[in-house]
Amino acid sequence: MDFGDILRRSAVDHRHRVAAVCEGQRQTYQEMFARACRLANALAGLGCQHGDRVALLGANALETVEQVGGIALGGYVRCALYAHQTPDVNAYLLELVQARVLLVDAALYEPLRPALAGLPALEHVVVYAGGPPAGSGALDYVQLLAAATAEDPHIACAPDDLHVIRFSAGTTGRPKGIVHTNDAWLRMADEYRWVTPSLDDRDVYLAAGQLTHAAVLWLWPLVRLGGSIVVMPAFDPGEALRLIEAERVTVTLVVPTMIQVMVAHPAAATRDLSSLRCVNYGASPISETTLARAVALFGDDVLYQLYGQSEAVPITMLQPHEHDRPRSVGRPTPNTKLTIVDEDGRPLPRGTVGEIAVSTPGAMLEMWRDPEGTAARRLPDGSVLTRDMGYLDEDGFLYLADRKEDMIISGGYNIWPAELENAIAAHPAVAEVCVIGVPHEKWGETPKALIVPAAGASVDEQEIIDLTRERVGAVKRVTSVEIVDSLPKSGVGKILRREVREPYWAGRGARVGGA
Repeated sequence: MDFGDILRRSAVDHRHRVAAVCEGQRQTYQEMFARACRLANALAGLGCQHGDRVALLGANALETVEQVGGIALGGYVRCALYAHQTPDVNAYLLELVQARVLLVDAALYEPLRPALAGLPALEHVVVYAGGPPAGSGALDYVQLLAAATAEDPHIACAPDDLHVIRFSAGTTGRPKGIVHTNDAWLRMADEYRWVTPSLDDRDVYLAAGQLTHAAVLWLWPLVRLGGSIVVMPAFDPGEALRLIEAERVTVTLVVPTMIQVMVAHPAAATRDLSSLRCVNYGASPISETTLARAVALFGDDVLYQLYGQSEAVPITMLQPHEHDRPRSVGRPTPNTKLTIVDEDGRPLPRGTVGEIAVSTPGAMLEMWRDPEGTAARRLPDGSVLTRDMGYLDEDGFLYLADRKEDMIISGGYNIWPAELENAIAAHPAVAEVCVIGVPHEKWGETPKALIVPAAGASVDEQEIIDLTRERVGAVKRVTSVEIVDSLPKSGVGKILRREVREPYWAGRGARVGGA
C-alpha cells in the first residue's frame, strides 16, 4: 500500500468523518481527498513530473494536510521549509533540492520574494492563505485548485521512490537535506504502533507543533485509520488546553517547553483533559519539576518520551511506567538495533559513553546529493551514526550525553553540557538553561550556564555553581552563570547551542575543545 492507496481508502471508508480541523474550519476525508487530487493534477499541469521536488513554506493551516496528501498522491517529493528560517536560508534550500514549485503562505511570500529571483530551477510560486501581490507573477492557490480536476490521478508510486526531503535543524551549521523513501516513511509509522497506544478512527491528534517538523510524524497514521487532525497555526498553551477539551484530543506530540507552559497555565486546573491517552514528547530534556507537574496534570499513564532525529526515527521510547528513570530516553523500539561505538565504529561495553549508531525502519536513505556526507554518517553495516553521544545501562535503557560537537574539553576533561543542564533544570527557579564551553586562558574552555528564570523567580548565580559542584563534581561544575531573557530555538523548540556559543568565540579560529 502506498500513500495514494491510504488516501483513497480513507476517502471511501471514512468519507464523512472529519479529517482536519483548523480555527473552526472542518474538512471531511471525502473533501480532503478531492482537494488533494486537485492539487496533484494542478502541479502536473504546471509541468511537475513524478519525483520532482515541491516545497512548502508556511505556518500550520487547514491547507497543510491536503498539501501533504496531494504531493504524495502525485508522486512528488515534499520539501518542507521552515518559517523561522531567514529568506536567504530558505532560498538556499530551494536551490539545494532544485524545487520546481513552491507553495507559500501569503504572509511569508513578500519577505522571501527578493531571494527567489536567482533560482533558475524554481518555475512557479503558488500563494495560499491570501492572494499573491499584483504583478508578482505568483499563482493563486484557490484559483489553481478550482481550475484543476478532482479526478484521481492514479500515479503509481514504488516503495523506493522518494517521499520527503527533511532538513536538519542547522544546529551545527547550514541545514542539510535528509532523504526518506515511501517505504521508510510507512515503516517508521508502523514502528510507532509498537511503542505507543494503538489508534483507531476515534482518535484525535493535536498538531500543536509545526507540521514541517516532527508533528508530521503522526499525520499519516491518523489518516490511515480515519482519525481527526486538529491543526494549531501557532502554539499557545491556553488554546492547546482548550482544544484538548473541546475536540476530545487523544494524542499529541510536543516538546518539553510546551509541556512546561501548559502545566503552568491558569487554565490547566479547570480544563477536562481526560481524553488524552498519549502525550508524546521529545527533542530536548525535560526537567524533573516539569515532569512531576505533567504527571499530576495529564496522568501517570500518558507520557511517552521519544528519542529520534531527522536521519532516523523512532529510535527509543520511554514508556509511562518507565519514568522512574527520568534521565533516560527509554529502550530501543522493537525493530531498532542500537549500538554505542567509539571513534572507529567499534562497539563499546554497556555503561561507556560513545556515539549512538542505529539501524531502524525509519532511517534515511541518504543526504541529498552529498555522497561524502552520507558516507560519514554510515557504518559498514549500514547503521546511521547519529552524532549523539550516550550510553546503555545494564537493562538496555539509553542515556544521552550530548551532541558529539558540543562536548566541552576543559583541562583535558570531557564535559557533557546535558549532564550539567539536567542538574540545573531541577532548580525550581530555572525555566530554561543552556550550557556551553567558553574560552579560558588556562583550561582552553570552561562550562558556562545561560539561564532563563521561571516567571517571577530570581536565580542566584553562586547557588547554581554550587548546585553543579554538588551534582556533577568540582571538576565539571559550571564556572559562570549568565541570566538571559530568552534562548534561540529551532522550529521544534530545540535550543540552538551553536548560536548561543558563537558570540563567545567570535574572532577565534576555532573552539579549543570539542572541535
